[in-house]
Amino acid sequence: MLLWNRVAVVGVPGVGKTTLCRAINKKLGYHYINYGELMLEIAIEKDLAHTMEFMLQLKPELQFQIWESAAFSILNVKNLLIDLHGVDLTREGYLISLPFEIIPPEIIIIIEASYDEIFQRRCKDVVKNRVLEDYKSVKEHMSLLKYSMSSISTTLGSNLMILKNDDFQTCLKHLEAVLR
Repeated sequence: MLLWNRVAVVGVPGVGKTTLCRAINKKLGYHYINYGELMLEIAIEKDLAHTMEFMLQLKPELQFQIWESAAFSILNVKNLLIDLHGVDLTREGYLISLPFEIIPPEIIIIIEASYDEIFQRRCKDVVKNRVLEDYKSVKEHMSLLKYSMSSISTTLGSNLMILKNDDFQTCLKHLEAVLR
């Protein structure tokens, strides 16, 4: 039996959350959802965008409609493991991307890593067109993520955990211990 019904695993791009989520999902069997991929599927179905890059260039109102549709599409899923940034950097500034008002998680797990690790992962990722931010920008993004998720956790009365992913196997063991 799985410990949590709704888990949100959040972190800045390149921190390794998707790799961790996919690995832990194979071990534990949560219903894994990559929120960005789900949003893209909805955008494609509605003929609004056909790539992640194009979807992220849509007007904020359209992105919000896609974001909301994605949340409602998984509202009744049990043992849900949601993989998302939690806070996204847009042209207009930072935006909370965790749909906590629609699908409130019982636990929010923030994945962190050093700037060097994040930078190396972003450089190696040939599948995604990753933005290479400077140290100051990544640090700001990570700080805003922690503040936002702490506030959301307090508001919802949900648990909050921060895991360091400077060593994948160690972080995976810690994540497994939290999710069992």
